Amino acid sequence: MLSPTRFIGQPSRRIPLQQPRRATDCLRWTTWGLTFGPLWALLSELRQFLQTKPGHIVPKIIQRLSALFLLPLLAACAGGPSASISDAPVAGYGEVVDNGIIIPAVKPQQFVGSPPREEVNYAGGEASGTIVVDAHARKLYYVMANGRAMRYSIAVGRAGLGFKGSATINRKEKWPSWTPTANMIRTMPEFYAEYAGGLPGGLDNPLGSRALYLYRGGRDSYFRIHGTIDNRSIGRATSAGCIRLFNQDVIDLYERVPLGTHVKSRTIEESERLEGKLMEDEWGLLIPYDESRIEEIAAKRAINEQKLKERVAREAAEAAAQHQAGTLDTGATATN
Repeated sequence: MLSPTRFIGQPSRRIPLQQPRRATDCLRWTTWGLTFGPLWALLSELRQFLQTKPGHIVPKIIQRLSALFLLPLLAACAGGPSASISDAPVAGYGEVVDNGIIIPAVKPQQFVGSPPREEVNYAGGEASGTIVVDAHARKLYYVMANGRAMRYSIAVGRAGLGFKGSATINRKEKWPSWTPTANMIRTMPEFYAEYAGGLPGGLDNPLGSRALYLYRGGRDSYFRIHGTIDNRSIGRATSAGCIRLFNQDVIDLYERVPLGTHVKSRTIEESERLEGKLMEDEWGLLIPYDESRIEEIAAKRAINEQKLKERVAREAAEAAAQHQAGTLDTGATATN
């Protein structure tokens, strides 16, 4: 199986004598599928076409498409605005060894639109010790005393999938395991079935280095505040609904918050009053709202999506041709 981390610049490295974890496909679909929603239909059509091929070939071709083209292309897109950023490391975001796992440094380019954590003045009014999630501004605040707060950049769920209301942190885990939901396994068994028993913690796990589990009325809400295996997602609405931070940030937050911490989600009205009205640019990053740029951004985004669609189609054709010629690496021999 192709490992997504091999292509997204987040290698799963451990101290010598320890074995790397296996990779999961969760990130691949979350990152590009939710960012470029219309292209999901294209991939669905491709999957239907490939059902005519031998069973063991189908996931191999699709994995190749997603890993070799989609994630690197999104990386290029996200990196466009930051081409002139210095490569100098950012304090607090260097390489970290944690529980024998080496967490890669966050590249400075990945702070464009999603600034590093910072202690800031806070005017929200919540009590000290509260976590405030602003999905509309893609920020998380840990409220401190004397009108101060620690601010973190986050990735959030696309419209309709995000955390709303309030909750309590009733569980905390270091390097948590991850298990796909029954619905994920049912709808896409070729990607998720093998992880039905759970994926151990590590840099191949979509929950990253830490997870804070949100409960309502004593029951698990299935929302988490957690790390990431793709730093490029931070600052974007690309998650399946949870709140995602840089691994370095979620470690910092984990150490600050005790069990029982109250978590509140801001409404759009609260967000606009405190953060200002925002909109997405063509890369999916937030900028101040400017009605005069709406058509321009929509046109640029359409160009980006068309380029991605063309590259997906081109790679599909190449994969199909290689399969017909018997040169596609299937990783297994078909059996009757």
